[in-house]
Amino acid sequence: MKKWLTIIIVAVFMLSLAACSQKNDSSSDTKKEVVTPKVLKIGAIPDQSAADITRSMTDVAKYLADKTGMKVEFVPSVDYAALVTAFQRGDIQLAWFGGLTGVQARSLVPGSEAIAQRPRDAEFHSVFITQKDSGIQKLEDLKGKSFTFGSESSTSGHLMPRYYLMQAGIDANKDFDGKPNFSGSHDTTYKLVESGAFKAGALNEAVWQAAVKNGKVDTSKVKVFYTTPPFFDYNWTINNVDKATKKKVIDALLNMGSGQKKILDLFQTDKFVKTNNENYKPIEKVAKELKIIQ
Repeated sequence: MKKWLTIIIVAVFMLSLAACSQKNDSSSDTKKEVVTPKVLKIGAIPDQSAADITRSMTDVAKYLADKTGMKVEFVPSVDYAALVTAFQRGDIQLAWFGGLTGVQARSLVPGSEAIAQRPRDAEFHSVFITQKDSGIQKLEDLKGKSFTFGSESSTSGHLMPRYYLMQAGIDANKDFDGKPNFSGSHDTTYKLVESGAFKAGALNEAVWQAAVKNGKVDTSKVKVFYTTPPFFDYNWTINNVDKATKKKVIDALLNMGSGQKKILDLFQTDKFVKTNNENYKPIEKVAKELKIIQ
């Protein structure tokens, strides 16, 4: 009897060791491995027309290939969420994110980093626009009016505008004429307001300024009536790649100069500067406060 009891105890002990071993193996499988990509694949949130994004990102890919000696490809994304998912899967190693999508992506990929931004991204703004004859002069006047945001995942087209609406006592889900619309992109937002489809909307200040400069919006019909306080926004974020690749990419981005004016003009800047994950903590805080992320 004692012999059988000893055998049973040993068997249970061995099974427990096996279970612990499997658990440890499973845990190690969830860790993100640092990899050297054979092809550096880059992406960008589709916050403007597909043609403009493809043109600018194709030029970035060519520049990075020349500076890093790597093969670089631009991979377009159908929407903001698709880019975050591709980054999470490792299908994209370098992405041009907005503040919110950057926070979302980095939370899903341990070891990923925000590495560069434009100087203006340290003090970015959203603008609220309306038709000139709407009578809307301040945020409080939006009650009972139809309204459009940009993409639901946009920092400057949704997250921060919704936050400042809340600060003005406006619940975007209850106080407009119907539910708020989500246009999908900043350029669509100003066109919807210009056409009269919606009384007002909110979008990226840089896109608005470019549209005015290039005559893409009729300023005899549409005006800015409110500009938000500053916040951190767009950034280049790199996946959990090896140190050598990361250094090559960072150096290439930070050393863009007059020879890359065509690229820099498309990004509406004259250079890229360093940034880090910590700069986007306020974005994360607001997103959690508004229950946009957990």
